[in-house]
Amino acid sequence: MLSLIGDSVLRYGWMTEKELLNFVGVETVIPGPIAVNMATYIGYEQGGFFGALLSTIGVVLPSFIIILLIASIIKNLLKYAPVKTFIASMRPALGGLILSVAVTMALTVFFGINSIKNINFAFDWRSLVVMAVIILIPIIWKRVKKKEFSSILLVIISGVMGMLLFRV
Repeated sequence: MLSLIGDSVLRYGWMTEKELLNFVGVETVIPGPIAVNMATYIGYEQGGFFGALLSTIGVVLPSFIIILLIASIIKNLLKYAPVKTFIASMRPALGGLILSVAVTMALTVFFGINSIKNINFAFDWRSLVVMAVIILIPIIWKRVKKKEFSSILLVIISGVMGMLLFRV
Protein backbone atom coordinates (compact mmCIF):
# COMPACT_ATOMS: atom_id res chain seq x y z
CA MET A 1 0.00 0.00 0.00
CA LEU A 2 2.83 2.37 0.87
CA SER A 3 4.40 1.95 -2.56
CA LEU A 4 1.11 2.67 -4.33
CA ILE A 5 0.37 5.67 -2.14
CA GLY A 6 3.90 7.01 -2.55
CA ASP A 7 3.73 6.79 -6.34
CA SER A 8 0.37 8.58 -6.50
CA VAL A 9 1.31 11.28 -3.99
CA LEU A 10 4.55 12.08 -5.80
CA ARG A 11 3.02 11.87 -9.30
CA TYR A 12 0.28 14.39 -8.49
CA GLY A 13 2.66 16.65 -6.57
CA TRP A 14 0.68 16.51 -3.33
CA MET A 15 3.94 16.02 -1.38
CA THR A 16 7.64 16.07 -2.06
CA GLU A 17 9.62 12.88 -1.48
CA LYS A 18 11.07 14.33 1.71
CA GLU A 19 7.61 15.24 3.01
CA LEU A 20 6.40 11.73 2.17
CA LEU A 21 9.26 10.11 4.07
CA ASN A 22 8.66 12.41 7.04
CA PHE A 23 4.95 11.59 6.96
CA VAL A 24 5.66 7.85 6.90
CA GLY A 25 7.96 8.28 9.89
CA VAL A 26 5.36 10.23 11.85
CA GLU A 27 2.54 7.98 10.65
CA THR A 28 3.98 4.99 12.47
CA VAL A 29 2.95 6.55 15.79
CA ILE A 30 -0.49 7.66 14.58
CA PRO A 31 -3.18 5.02 15.08
CA GLY A 32 -4.90 3.76 11.97
CA PRO A 33 -3.96 2.50 8.52
CA ILE A 34 -1.55 4.56 6.46
CA ALA A 35 -3.95 4.88 3.52
CA VAL A 36 -6.63 6.46 5.70
CA ASN A 37 -4.17 8.73 7.48
CA MET A 38 -2.56 9.80 4.20
CA ALA A 39 -5.95 10.43 2.54
CA THR A 40 -7.13 12.47 5.50
CA TYR A 41 -3.93 14.54 5.61
CA ILE A 42 -3.76 15.21 1.87
CA GLY A 43 -7.51 15.86 1.71
CA TYR A 44 -7.16 18.42 4.48
CA GLU A 45 -4.15 20.08 2.82
CA GLN A 46 -5.93 20.27 -0.54
CA GLY A 47 -9.51 21.04 0.55
CA GLY A 48 -9.75 21.75 4.26
CA PHE A 49 -12.19 19.90 6.50
CA PHE A 50 -14.49 18.72 3.70
CA GLY A 51 -11.52 17.63 1.62
CA ALA A 52 -10.34 15.49 4.55
CA LEU A 53 -13.81 14.06 5.07
CA LEU A 54 -14.42 13.22 1.41
CA SER A 55 -10.96 11.76 0.81
CA THR A 56 -11.25 9.59 3.94
CA ILE A 57 -14.67 8.32 2.85
CA GLY A 58 -13.28 7.73 -0.65
CA VAL A 59 -10.52 5.52 0.74
CA VAL A 60 -12.57 3.67 3.37
CA LEU A 61 -15.90 3.05 1.62
CA PRO A 62 -14.74 0.92 -1.34
CA SER A 63 -12.64 -1.32 0.91
CA PHE A 64 -15.50 -1.62 3.38
CA ILE A 65 -17.94 -2.69 0.68
CA ILE A 66 -15.47 -5.18 -0.82
CA ILE A 67 -14.71 -6.69 2.61
CA LEU A 68 -18.44 -7.07 3.30
CA LEU A 69 -18.89 -8.90 0.00
CA ILE A 70 -15.86 -11.13 0.57
CA ALA A 71 -16.86 -11.91 4.15
CA SER A 72 -20.28 -13.01 3.01
CA ILE A 73 -18.87 -15.61 0.58
CA ILE A 74 -15.46 -16.50 2.08
CA LYS A 75 -16.83 -19.00 4.58
CA ASN A 76 -17.97 -21.26 1.78
CA LEU A 77 -14.85 -20.74 -0.34
CA LEU A 78 -12.30 -21.60 2.37
CA LYS A 79 -13.28 -25.25 2.29
CA TYR A 80 -11.78 -25.60 -1.22
CA ALA A 81 -8.08 -26.50 -1.48
CA PRO A 82 -7.32 -24.16 -4.45
CA VAL A 83 -8.58 -21.17 -2.45
CA LYS A 84 -6.41 -22.14 0.54
CA THR A 85 -3.42 -22.56 -1.79
CA PHE A 86 -4.04 -19.18 -3.41
CA ILE A 87 -4.20 -17.42 -0.05
CA ALA A 88 -1.04 -19.20 1.16
CA SER A 89 0.80 -18.26 -2.05
CA MET A 90 0.11 -14.56 -1.49
CA ARG A 91 2.30 -14.44 1.63
CA PRO A 92 5.69 -14.46 -0.18
CA ALA A 93 4.47 -11.81 -2.63
CA LEU A 94 3.38 -9.55 0.21
CA GLY A 95 6.71 -10.11 1.94
CA GLY A 96 8.49 -9.07 -1.26
CA LEU A 97 6.42 -5.89 -1.52
CA ILE A 98 7.17 -4.95 2.08
CA LEU A 99 10.88 -5.67 1.54
CA SER A 100 10.97 -3.51 -1.62
CA VAL A 101 9.45 -0.56 0.25
CA ALA A 102 11.96 -1.01 3.09
CA VAL A 103 14.91 -1.13 0.67
CA THR A 104 13.64 1.91 -1.26
CA MET A 105 13.19 3.92 1.94
CA ALA A 106 16.61 2.84 3.25
CA LEU A 107 18.34 3.88 0.02
CA THR A 108 16.60 7.26 0.14
CA VAL A 109 17.11 7.95 3.85
CA PHE A 110 20.64 6.61 4.30
CA PHE A 111 22.22 7.29 0.92
CA GLY A 112 20.09 9.98 -0.77
CA ILE A 113 19.27 7.74 -3.76
CA ASN A 114 15.81 8.72 -5.00
CA SER A 115 15.68 6.74 -8.23
CA ILE A 116 17.92 4.97 -10.69
CA LYS A 117 17.96 8.12 -12.83
CA ASN A 118 18.73 10.37 -9.85
CA ILE A 119 21.62 8.77 -7.99
CA ASN A 120 22.80 11.63 -5.84
CA PHE A 121 24.85 9.72 -3.29
CA ALA A 122 24.77 11.56 0.04
CA PHE A 123 25.49 9.32 3.03
CA ASP A 124 23.55 10.38 6.12
CA TRP A 125 25.37 9.19 9.23
CA ARG A 126 22.70 10.61 11.53
CA SER A 127 20.01 8.32 10.12
CA LEU A 128 22.37 5.39 10.48
CA VAL A 129 23.06 6.28 14.14
CA VAL A 130 19.33 6.46 14.92
CA MET A 131 18.73 3.14 13.17
CA ALA A 132 21.63 1.45 14.98
CA VAL A 133 20.48 2.67 18.38
CA ILE A 134 16.88 1.61 17.73
CA ILE A 135 18.07 -1.86 16.69
CA LEU A 136 20.60 -2.28 19.52
CA ILE A 137 18.48 -1.09 22.46
CA PRO A 138 15.93 -3.95 22.29
CA ILE A 139 18.66 -6.55 21.69
CA ILE A 140 20.73 -5.41 24.68
CA TRP A 141 17.63 -4.94 26.86
CA LYS A 142 16.41 -8.47 26.13
CA ARG A 143 19.81 -9.98 26.99
CA VAL A 144 20.19 -8.00 30.20
CA LYS A 145 16.62 -7.79 31.52
CA LYS A 146 15.24 -10.95 29.83
CA LYS A 147 12.12 -9.00 28.72
CA GLU A 148 10.92 -7.22 25.62
CA PHE A 149 11.63 -3.50 25.29
CA SER A 150 8.59 -1.25 24.85
CA SER A 151 7.99 -0.27 21.24
CA ILE A 152 6.41 2.96 22.47
CA LEU A 153 9.68 3.86 24.20
CA LEU A 154 11.55 3.10 20.97
CA VAL A 155 9.34 5.57 19.11
CA ILE A 156 9.95 8.21 21.81
CA ILE A 157 13.72 7.56 21.80
CA SER A 158 13.90 7.78 18.00
CA GLY A 159 11.88 11.01 18.07
CA VAL A 160 14.18 12.59 20.66
CA MET A 161 17.27 11.43 18.73
CA GLY A 162 15.78 12.83 15.54
CA MET A 163 15.17 16.20 17.18
CA LEU A 164 18.69 16.30 18.61
CA LEU A 165 20.56 15.05 15.56
CA PHE A 166 18.49 16.82 12.90
CA ARG A 167 17.77 19.95 14.93
CA VAL A 168 14.03 19.85 14.21
